[in-house]
Amino acid sequence: MTKAAELKTQACAEIDARRDDIIAIGESILRNPETGFREVKTEQLVARTLNDLDLETQTGLAITGVKAKIAGDTAGPTLALIGELDSLRIPDHPFADTETGAAHACGHNAQIAGMLGAAMGLVTSNICSQLGGAIAFIAVPAEELIEVGYRMDLREQNHIEFLTGKAEFIRRGHFDDVDMALMCHTKNDDTASHVANSSNGAVIKKIRFLGKASHAGARPQAGINALNAANLAMTAIALLRETFYDEDTIRIHPIITHGGDAVSAVPAEVIVETFVRGRTLEGIVDANNKVDRAVRGAAIAIGATAEIETTAGYLPQTNNRTMSELWGQNVKCLYGEDQFYIEDHRTGSTDMGDLGHIMPVTHPYIFGATGNGHGNDYLMADKEAVYINMAKLLAMTTIDLLCDEGRQAREILAGQRPKLSKSEYLEFNRNLMKKVRYTPDEVTHE
Repeated sequence: MTKAAELKTQACAEIDARRDDIIAIGESILRNPETGFREVKTEQLVARTLNDLDLETQTGLAITGVKAKIAGDTAGPTLALIGELDSLRIPDHPFADTETGAAHACGHNAQIAGMLGAAMGLVTSNICSQLGGAIAFIAVPAEELIEVGYRMDLREQNHIEFLTGKAEFIRRGHFDDVDMALMCHTKNDDTASHVANSSNGAVIKKIRFLGKASHAGARPQAGINALNAANLAMTAIALLRETFYDEDTIRIHPIITHGGDAVSAVPAEVIVETFVRGRTLEGIVDANNKVDRAVRGAAIAIGATAEIETTAGYLPQTNNRTMSELWGQNVKCLYGEDQFYIEDHRTGSTDMGDLGHIMPVTHPYIFGATGNGHGNDYLMADKEAVYINMAKLLAMTTIDLLCDEGRQAREILAGQRPKLSKSEYLEFNRNLMKKVRYTPDEVTHE
């Protein structure tokens, strides 16, 4: 048996010994869901668990993030194992918070349990001392890009600059001592695990149409209907579909978050939020410009004013192939040779794409969930898979990367040049952020 195989056996045995504790963590988070930058109870649970492992733990990072680090006996790369703290808002989910509507309908509760389970397996067995480099256990807030208005208010108050947790972690330097990163998501299909080579990025837009109120029955002609402007804009956006290249996998999906104040009054203010997603930065920028044009044209047609606030959301993700294949080999050891595959591209988005622009990452998926992701029926059905085996796979892949004085990790770092430096990343994101105001007669920029 190789040294790596021995260490994997030890780590998995430690995880099995902590099985009930790991499942209890995931189930506790499930029953206490919190949306992004509000994850106070979850932050406290993560910090307590890491402290119980005698790890020096930082809290309050990017408002609610947590980080602990342990070094091996020899110098080498630092690998981050990441879990995401936040939930969605799905009020009719069976485990939704009755007051906030928050619900874990994407499996982040399993991510945190898996990351902490991997920490238990690697730390309590003294495996870390036999690895090269270091491991950072990181719980990051606000991956789901929801409640955009709330996050923009946080930015106005200078609590954050970027709207997602990993972007904010990058800005604040919490990844400065990390060389590569690994995390896992849950899924609901039959194959045990898979990973996509790439996924879409996205920019976020908050669009405010301003009209003029008037009595909707007696004098509608005296008003300017902001809801009509919004509807016209969304129709124009929908009609743009044939202008996009198929390979850019553009997705635009607006919702109205404020549609007027009273049915008896011509709507004077309507607010629309949307993502503009795409596979490439160039495709995203092109689609974003076309959305702005559609909004401006609709506002002019109705005689309304439109204010558009655009902000950075997610960069497109590219997973490191070698890291993905190492993960896949461990999946095959647990589940069988036919239980892992690599697909080309997925059209969802994650802020792991931001991190992937500055270091090697991979973000695989593991089965065990049922229902539709982001839906009211999404549940962690196979607790052994989503909690325990996720922890084992994270620990096993960590050992592959950092065993033999970090040989595999060193080779990956030598072979992958970052797409962006940290300063280039920050500059690109900041250049995306702008506010524009269109009136029927003029355009002003902020």
